[in-house]
Amino acid sequence: MSVRRPLHRGRVVVLAGGVGAARLLRGLAPRMAPGRLTVIVNTADDDVFHGLNVSPDVDTILYTLSGLSDPLRGWGIDGDTFAALGALGRYGEDTWFQLGDRDLATHLFRTRHLREGRTLGEVTAMQARALGVRVRVLPMSDQPVRTVVETSGGRRSFQEYLVRDRAREAVRSISYAGIRAARPSAGVVAAIAEADAIVFAPSNPFVSIGPILAVPGIRQALRRAQAPVVAISPLIGGRPVKGPADRMMRAHGLPPSPLALAEIYADLLSGLVVDTSDRAFAARLEARGVAVAHLDILMRSPMRAAAVGDAALRLAASLQRRRGRLAG
Repeated sequence: MSVRRPLHRGRVVVLAGGVGAARLLRGLAPRMAPGRLTVIVNTADDDVFHGLNVSPDVDTILYTLSGLSDPLRGWGIDGDTFAALGALGRYGEDTWFQLGDRDLATHLFRTRHLREGRTLGEVTAMQARALGVRVRVLPMSDQPVRTVVETSGGRRSFQEYLVRDRAREAVRSISYAGIRAARPSAGVVAAIAEADAIVFAPSNPFVSIGPILAVPGIRQALRRAQAPVVAISPLIGGRPVKGPADRMMRAHGLPPSPLALAEIYADLLSGLVVDTSDRAFAARLEARGVAVAHLDILMRSPMRAAAVGDAALRLAASLQRRRGRLAG
């Protein structure tokens, strides 16, 4: 007979973007005591399609936490159909960005309320309540920020680069349009200040976590935080489970490895959860002051995702205890 593990009762903040974050939350959220988990979500992937405001990472997190997500694709609503998109195609519209029929309701709702003057944070909270999501989900900013990818073929929006062009072109640089005018969404800075543990999901450090850290005020809040910051590696044996993180690291002159992650997050990181295949990096990471935990981090199921989340929170707790001993 299986033994039910106790819930985590500390206040946990997760910085999230992309499918890797959704898979982590699929296992971590049920392990959290009510009201103790806050997710700060990347919105630099947002774009406008067919006149509708689309927030892919926010939607993926909400669909996952509400049990609606497609477990195979990792995005969209399970069992959704695409009749409306097909009809748009017959009118000659571009249909490379897949919007399902049920998914359209989310974007119609968001677009109307944004046009009526509500903030993205307010609309996201409304959607979370409607979907029965009990986790607090906060967009990183209410102001529009857009990831721009300079490639061998020219300047691309993130969705053009990743979805339309399948990330085939070589990346020259990455920037965040609108970042200087952005401010943290309501509740973001307070959640970081009050956290007992802060976790960077296994997401692309440049286009998922990077935009969140670039919002003026968020990186500073993380530096001031009393809680340790623990990242979960998006790499297994030097390769991402999904996406172009390894190619983007090379484009920035970094080998795709846990050491590169420690360098990217150098001013913030206290601990790093890596795959067992990458445990050889532990000694060099610890020499840099980064504590390491290693286990199988491939989240094939909610049970495996829960184990990865547990490992991150145990590492954070051990770092907090170590800080207490040093302070004493």
